Amino acid sequence: MELARTRARRPRGRAVPAALAVGVVLLAAGCVPGTDGSGAAGAGTGAATAIPDPAKAGKTTLTVWDQEIRGGTNGEIQQLNREFEKKYPNVRIKRVARSFTDLKTTLKLAVSGNNPPDVIQANQGYPDMVAFVRAGLLAPLDNYAGIYDWNTRYPGTLLGLNRVSADGNDFGRGRLYGISQTGEYIGLYYNKDLLRRAGLQPPRTWGEFTDGLARLKDRGELPVQFGNLDKYPAIHTFGVLQDQLGAADARDTVLGRGDGFDNAATKGAAATLADWMKRGYLPGGANGLGYDDAAKKFASGDGAYLLTGTWQLADLKKSMGGKLGIMPPPPAKAGGDPVTTGGQGLAWSITSRSRHPEVAAAYLDFLTDAHAADVMTRHGVLPAVPAEAATKVSPDSADGQMIAGWKRLSAADGLVPYLDYSTPSFYDTLSAALQGVISRKTSPDTFAATLQKDYGTFMKKQREQHKATPAPAGTR
Repeated sequence: MELARTRARRPRGRAVPAALAVGVVLLAAGCVPGTDGSGAAGAGTGAATAIPDPAKAGKTTLTVWDQEIRGGTNGEIQQLNREFEKKYPNVRIKRVARSFTDLKTTLKLAVSGNNPPDVIQANQGYPDMVAFVRAGLLAPLDNYAGIYDWNTRYPGTLLGLNRVSADGNDFGRGRLYGISQTGEYIGLYYNKDLLRRAGLQPPRTWGEFTDGLARLKDRGELPVQFGNLDKYPAIHTFGVLQDQLGAADARDTVLGRGDGFDNAATKGAAATLADWMKRGYLPGGANGLGYDDAAKKFASGDGAYLLTGTWQLADLKKSMGGKLGIMPPPPAKAGGDPVTTGGQGLAWSITSRSRHPEVAAAYLDFLTDAHAADVMTRHGVLPAVPAEAATKVSPDSADGQMIAGWKRLSAADGLVPYLDYSTPSFYDTLSAALQGVISRKTSPDTFAATLQKDYGTFMKKQREQHKATPAPAGTR
């Protein structure tokens, strides 16, 4: 998720990032207070006080679990792994790469087993990262953040999404448990040839986009390609629709400071999704079509638009070349600020029982430094913090459009976190409920009530825990 990468109001007194602007072009963010490495527990057996040197670790096998199986991200990880092994010949990286869905299913068992991996990718939010921290399965990285200057490499708002409170109750504040390599957002991909044949231009406004769907359908074209067999794609599509109706409220809800999901924006987005199915703007039987299969259909010319993450760009452009375009979902008014779901890729974390925590920390730093950002850019992947190579990408290319969209969203504070961060069970609740909306068996009112029940129950529990457990000194 992935997945991804980017949600609601939290109880008073819980300190969280006020906004999720990633600040791609504002990299002068200062150190986050209390996370400069001072007094923080290091990963593994002791607190590191100097930059680790993997060359002194002896013969080492570093076991890494990740979900970067797609063309661009797989390519850049393979290259960086080779470079790390060349730099440190005594280190071998044993990589286990799985799909996002498979990773979510198998990771907890692997991390809690007798021979856990050293490095994993953990999805942010309550279902995965917070659950792992509560179970004592991840090591805090604050010490390494100070040593490697991650606090100045990343804007504080981005680091905040990889934090979990000392009491294990909240995400968004507290100790650092991961750093993310990639930035990501749910973009509107489009087939330039299909739009041109339909007499359409890339839409400047959300109204132009939705008006064009009927025209495409009348011409016998599938307006929006979509497959939801994997369940999570609908979370992204629904998130985009909800963002158009109330991005600020959605963001607040995900972050635990909002009113929840029983509101007009949630019901309106669900109604729109159901209406798109009814009108044939989405493929029939979408719940039975795989996510990757839908992307392949779009790449082959079946569908004028595809709403999905920037992580798909490298694979799509390989098939589509100059026919491919991408933009953030268009704003309500021409020239207005865009909003969409997104933020950053899954966090790279060190497990608490890693046998090689310092080598693992050096590996995380290697994956996320300026050189790694340039490698990502050359593979068509969006770095969380773009570097020099991003400035040399043609603005007319799909890669250039993706980077420009990232900058616009960041400057406009237009990123809304992934909705599945909201509660420990929300991924399952939301994905199942959306399948009902898509099959038109679940009404918008029932859908909103289902989400609210999950969210409301969790928030009540959170308030009770906060009353019972005072926050440690210095965490508010």
